[in-house]
Amino acid sequence: MLPNKVFISGYAKLPKGITATELYSVISVGLLVNRYTGEILDAEASLVTTVAKNFFKNNLVGENINHVDEIEKIFKESYYGSARKAIISALRTCHEKFRQIVDGAEEIE
Repeated sequence: MLPNKVFISGYAKLPKGITATELYSVISVGLLVNRYTGEILDAEASLVTTVAKNFFKNNLVGENINHVDEIEKIFKESYYGSARKAIISALRTCHEKFRQIVDGAEEIE
């Protein structure tokens, strides 16, 4: 039997001229997801401020990675930081990787 928790990461290029870009150049998103239900159990992003990191985590934990459009809507309607587009892009990458896992892809790039 496969483990019921999987770790998924996604990356996206940050816009120029923001503090996070000076530190990282890309945003890194990490999600701990229930393999069988898609529920997001834990989440972290390489954002600079504690408030932004907490916002990210608090708005993802308990959501379902299968409902990426709903997750994207949360960030489009509530997150007005400069990294918004990069966060959404990285989350979409996580969703794609999760779909590959569920579909039984042997190797994920």
